Amino acid sequence: MLTVMGLVLLGLSELSFGAYASLALLNHPNIASTALRRLLGGAFALLLATTLVALSLPAWRWGAQAAFLVAALLFLVAWARVEPSDDREWMSDVARTARATITETTITFHNVRNFDYHSPTEFDEAWDERTYRLDRLAGVDLFSSHWMGPAVAHVFVSFDFGVDGRIAISVEVRRERGETFSWLRGLFRHFELAFVVADERDVVRLRTNHRKRQPEQVYRYRLTGTPEMARHFLLAYARRINAAVERPEFYNTLTTNCTNTVWELAEMNPGRVPFSWKLMISGYAAEYLYDQGRLDSSVPFAELTRLGHVNARAQAADRAPDFSERVRAPE
Repeated sequence: MLTVMGLVLLGLSELSFGAYASLALLNHPNIASTALRRLLGGAFALLLATTLVALSLPAWRWGAQAAFLVAALLFLVAWARVEPSDDREWMSDVARTARATITETTITFHNVRNFDYHSPTEFDEAWDERTYRLDRLAGVDLFSSHWMGPAVAHVFVSFDFGVDGRIAISVEVRRERGETFSWLRGLFRHFELAFVVADERDVVRLRTNHRKRQPEQVYRYRLTGTPEMARHFLLAYARRINAAVERPEFYNTLTTNCTNTVWELAEMNPGRVPFSWKLMISGYAAEYLYDQGRLDSSVPFAELTRLGHVNARAQAADRAPDFSERVRAPE
């Protein structure tokens, strides 16, 4: 019985690894030839199938396992050579890398994006430097931008420094020129990760006022917590942003995306929320935080969502200097 269970566990492990390796070879970012990718991916899949069948054939079992192990090691060595880079022909909106300078009393963000959009692809570029006093940090807002039904959303945060203003931080895909996003390729090291530090009028207005071909519905929620928790959260973001300058990293559709990264950076605070599948299905992240007591619970979630819908107010505000105040104006 133990032998059978061991073989089953071995087979399941090989199936999981082999399926990933086959798909990774089919979508390898460093192999330009489609024919070669298909050949390598198909060969690994065939070896996987042969290895699994051989588990039930004692005469072939361990020879097949040895061949699979060699192939797996070769794949891992080759896969480790696929490294993220900061030196590519980037799209204009992610061309610059944000970084932060922290003192005892202030935080300064460099390369703050502050574009004036005329359409999703036409804009006047502007990159700023902004300094905020840490003792003025009053709280954090969560924005959830739904672009493909209720389950799919892009989540980003905005830090409120009172009279100093607000700064938004959005974890995004850093696309090269001519590159389009694919959730499948996002699993296989095709895209670098970008920390976009931006004016709210940039990141919110882009989604509410200009992405009309695929309309986005944007909602704002105020996170509960003390100013000290907000400060820990902010500094965690700043350290991660600076680390990405020194060592670029890959975006991953499942493990390193807009929602998971927010959760990872927030987990240093006491009483952090446990991980949940709702954080992977990003459109449900706000509802999950509500259930965990991290949003205003004085009204039902549906009402909180209705009150937080900013599209109409953002469209009315448009280029107004007080854009952030107007999208928060009560009904």
